Amino acid sequence: MTSLGLKTIYAALMMSVASQALAAPAIDVLGRDFTFPNQIKGVPGKLSDFNGLQINSFETNDGVTLSYWEAGEGRPIIFVPGWGANGAEYFNVMALLSKKYRVLVLDPRNQGLSENVDYGTRIARYGMDLKEFVDHLGLEQADFCGWSMGASVIWSYVDLFGTKSIRKAAFIDEPISIYTHADWTEEERLNAGGMTTSPERMIAAFAGAPTNDQVVDMNVVRRSMEKGSPYSQNSEAFAREFIKSDPAYMARVLFDHATNDWRDVVSRKIDVPTAIFTGDNSNNVPSQKWMQSQIRGSELFVYSAGEEGDHFLAFKNPVKFTDDLSSFLER
Repeated sequence: MTSLGLKTIYAALMMSVASQALAAPAIDVLGRDFTFPNQIKGVPGKLSDFNGLQINSFETNDGVTLSYWEAGEGRPIIFVPGWGANGAEYFNVMALLSKKYRVLVLDPRNQGLSENVDYGTRIARYGMDLKEFVDHLGLEQADFCGWSMGASVIWSYVDLFGTKSIRKAAFIDEPISIYTHADWTEEERLNAGGMTTSPERMIAAFAGAPTNDQVVDMNVVRRSMEKGSPYSQNSEAFAREFIKSDPAYMARVLFDHATNDWRDVVSRKIDVPTAIFTGDNSNNVPSQKWMQSQIRGSELFVYSAGEEGDHFLAFKNPVKFTDDLSSFLER
């Protein structure tokens, strides 16, 4: 064997050792146990009931410490949360899927337990962070699932690095272009999922400023306030207890996020088996149907209102979501 080959093996071993050294049980990282407000059969009633849940970290090439949540063994699946979200909100999803898979949830920069910084707040950099995460894990291939802005991060990753490391992909209810261009027809707007004519007004509205649905589609904000699901009540309570997000840092990426148009990536660069999730209570259904028409062989899952079919379907109905996702991954 050449010296180069030996160096490659040694580097891989050191990466594995470093990854294991960083690993720590979630209850140790968070400092204490947590009892969920709703005791639900089939998911843990306490943080300590989730054996094997770990919180780890790594450093990006621009010096940012990113945290990630990990549980289970088997084929890896990487989840990329949406804007403002974090691994704590995936608690039920992780508990259900980790019985069969190695489940990993990356906290993006300025979100969750990851470091707050005032640089690199562009979706392209988030795509690079995802690439470095995959490299840190030493994975040749994994399944990827992006929710909301997390789907855009994966689209950026595909745009920059291709799909070689993606076995299968899943996207949950993300517009393909949030910004509605003034010269678009209504059909183009619906196909792209355009939800604002002013990124600045959207950012202000998400921070609580008054607006109207013609300027900013606020359906996603209204649906986030629907608290009927005991599953999402639990995960949100858990996240509120341990995640102290800074809105000023989270907002830094929003303008760039809102102004990206991913139609070329969706229509030309996604060449792996793909599942698309949306619901009747989401205004994104037309754009998700357009996405299915562009990605050859892709599957579309449209949840009914009774199935918690909105932007937050994975957290409001994690049992159905993980069943459907697992079935897709196994096909």
